[in-house]
Amino acid sequence: MTAEAATTKRSSSRSGFSGYLRTHAIQIGITIVAFLIWTVFAIGSPETFFSYNIYQAFMSTTPFFAIIALPLTMVIITGEMDLSFPSIMSFGVLIYASLLLMTGNMWISLVGCLVAGLLAGTLNGWITVAFGVPSLVVTIGTQFFWRGVVQVATDGRGTSLLSTRGTFFYDLFVGRLFGLIPMQMVWTVLIAIGTWVLLNRTSYGAHVYLIGDNEDSARLMGINVGRRKMLVFGVTGLAAAFAGLVASLEVTYYWPTLGEGYLLNTLSSVFLGGTSVFGGVGTIYGTFVASFIIGAINAGIVAIGLSGFYTQLIYGLIIVLSVVIQTVVGKRLS
Repeated sequence: MTAEAATTKRSSSRSGFSGYLRTHAIQIGITIVAFLIWTVFAIGSPETFFSYNIYQAFMSTTPFFAIIALPLTMVIITGEMDLSFPSIMSFGVLIYASLLLMTGNMWISLVGCLVAGLLAGTLNGWITVAFGVPSLVVTIGTQFFWRGVVQVATDGRGTSLLSTRGTFFYDLFVGRLFGLIPMQMVWTVLIAIGTWVLLNRTSYGAHVYLIGDNEDSARLMGINVGRRKMLVFGVTGLAAAFAGLVASLEVTYYWPTLGEGYLLNTLSSVFLGGTSVFGGVGTIYGTFVASFIIGAINAGIVAIGLSGFYTQLIYGLIIVLSVVIQTVVGKRLS
């Protein structure tokens, strides 16, 4: 091999490596953030963060908002926003609990729950597309609407789901795989894989990115922008209903206030994971990892001896630092 050929080969290798880093800057950035946060917590409380129990706790509770954050990533990539999912969580489980009382059949009730979530989410997309109303405004309105529907229907009273405990249905969604891994974690991984494939290996995913990057160009290319947006809203609504059901099954009780408190965690997971609020940029991997970062913060703060009042401060600090790291990495590799 001549010196010139060797130089060309090394240059090509460096170019390929740099290209890989540029392409995966978000994933690399969020992985670094996750490692740094784990290191801080592990040093601060090694007896907690070197124990399996803390990770089992993460796998039990984090899926309740991670399941929603994954498809919500696609909504935000299109340049839209959805703030109604906490209420759709409760509305979906209201349908489940009502059908369960009427029919006694858990599977029919499950279908009703998922269809309710799908329709509620699709309604968000339809209003946004059909009337040109900003999705932020639409979903603020539907958030109050669905919460009102739930409160009126239940009169503020909850419903026991204790009859599901010990059944195959219960074990399928919130049981423990091999007695160790919470099934809600398994479902979260499956949903993450499914949304990743949809976003990265199908023409639909390419359309989602193009719509977020330049909606006018997407229309000129013949993409049905309205239909694509309605679908991402519908899938997010379906995921919200499913997450609500899983959260309710975990405690075998349905509270009408279900979903309250999940808004910040879910949105933080999406944005911490590198999804741009302006659309066109985002990854499922980033959102998945960020969900567990957010889930670890509360436990980590308490474990290292800080007051729970530090939670909001730490949330803000981590989000700012992660955005800075991702931006710096992106600029250096561009």
